[in-house]
Amino acid sequence: MTDDVSPANAPESAPSAQGSRALGILKLLTEFQIGPILALIAIIFCFALLDVALGNGGFATLRNLRVVTHQAALIGMPALGMTMIIIAGGIDLSAGTALTLSCTALAVAFRDYTVPVEQSGAVMGIVGALSLCLVIGVLCGLLNGIIISLTEMVPFIVTLGTMTIFLGLGQIWASESTVYPGPGHLPIWLENLCYTGKRGTDYFIPGLPIPGSVLLTIVLAIIVAALMRYTVLGRNIVAVGSNPQTARLCGINVPLTTVLVYAIAGIFVAFGALLYFGNVKNGNPSDGTGLELQIIAAVVLGGGSLSGGRGSVLGTLVGALIIKVIDNGCTMLSIPNTYTHIMIGVIIIVAVLIDGLRNGKPKWLFR
Repeated sequence: MTDDVSPANAPESAPSAQGSRALGILKLLTEFQIGPILALIAIIFCFALLDVALGNGGFATLRNLRVVTHQAALIGMPALGMTMIIIAGGIDLSAGTALTLSCTALAVAFRDYTVPVEQSGAVMGIVGALSLCLVIGVLCGLLNGIIISLTEMVPFIVTLGTMTIFLGLGQIWASESTVYPGPGHLPIWLENLCYTGKRGTDYFIPGLPIPGSVLLTIVLAIIVAALMRYTVLGRNIVAVGSNPQTARLCGINVPLTTVLVYAIAGIFVAFGALLYFGNVKNGNPSDGTGLELQIIAAVVLGGGSLSGGRGSVLGTLVGALIIKVIDNGCTMLSIPNTYTHIMIGVIIIVAVLIDGLRNGKPKWLFR
């Protein structure tokens, strides 16, 4: 059907033009992630003012900056993989428990299959432990991708099921307890991977007071951004998320692309497990419950569309920062966690609403 532009319908054209202008402004703000960045700046500014007026003045300090960016990296790392999944039109509710399953495997390996670092053979044990963590993460993603591709089931349902499966496997592996590595089994670089203190010599790169978790996240974020922008796989992921039927007609192997996306996302789950282990120095499979919500929220707050076809690495990292700045600011102001959850929930709803506005929804607003 074509639009009716007869004089009888002329009065309706003005609201439509206004809606188009509003849609254009929203697209302009989100094209370079201006919206999420402005939101992050506004949130930081508000908490800084409140901290000066009501807190102890510790919010706007270099020490707190290191803590917040480190905490954001713990969410941002697995969220890089989730970004690819959401762009491809999927979702992964098992990311949190898959992460702690990988972390538990790493802790068990450092407890049972490695030796103190000063002994011979320590390097092989460390490499084996890290490889086990990576393999578990990839297998979790691969399982999700294969089930979704073969059964054509909704990813929400599949990953909801695997979420509990991974949790159960982790609890069995850990004998339903927290697993600690053997004394002296951790290499110094892993001990200092998530360090945020004052001693410059204890950082991942001595003398550079940036947490190793942040550096690693930035490096992998650049790799993901390059993959999505400059490779055939990246273009295929966007095409599948935008319209799977059209992607098939264009010759794209949609099932294979789906499997690859979830498997690659498993790599970032494994790296997220490494960061989490470096932060807490133990493995507890129950810690992953609810973590997937923060990972998904980081992508959504950064402009990722749950409808698929849109998302960005920069936006995801900004989204992770928004979540952790709010969390950290509320802690500084002694605001209960219940209110923190409410604030983050409201911001997520607003982000999803903005995504709907970009797509011309609700329709009554653009008539």
